[in-house]
Amino acid sequence: MAFEKLGSFFGINDDDDLDEPQVENNTKQPKGNYSNNEKVVSMSTASDRTKANSKIAIYQPRVYSDAKVIAKQLLNNKAVIVNFANVNDEQSKRIVDFLTGSIFALNGEIKRVGEKIFLCTPPKFEIDGSIPDINE
Repeated sequence: MAFEKLGSFFGINDDDDLDEPQVENNTKQPKGNYSNNEKVVSMSTASDRTKANSKIAIYQPRVYSDAKVIAKQLLNNKAVIVNFANVNDEQSKRIVDFLTGSIFALNGEIKRVGEKIFLCTPPKFEIDGSIPDINE
């Protein structure tokens, strides 16, 4: 009995119709050039999950309280590009300080990618490379 369950899990039951293999949801797969013991299984669900988890948000804060919204995106495992073009230098510094603390707590990274643009990433992202300053 245990071997029958194990066999059905791996798709090697004697009851299977070998001419038209089926996936667990009972949708028939097209006939092709494969041996009688092979099954064709769609991999779309794994790639769909990867796409859903890899998102980058873009924010242009106007006031200090927008830092909380950006930090929530990091908590939801989204990378964030922050453009400080519409904020004065004092507010920008305060927001960067807040985000740096948030990112430190998450074990993420923050990196300057432009004059007033920063990339903030949660731990699952990796920042590779750098953009040299124009003045160097």
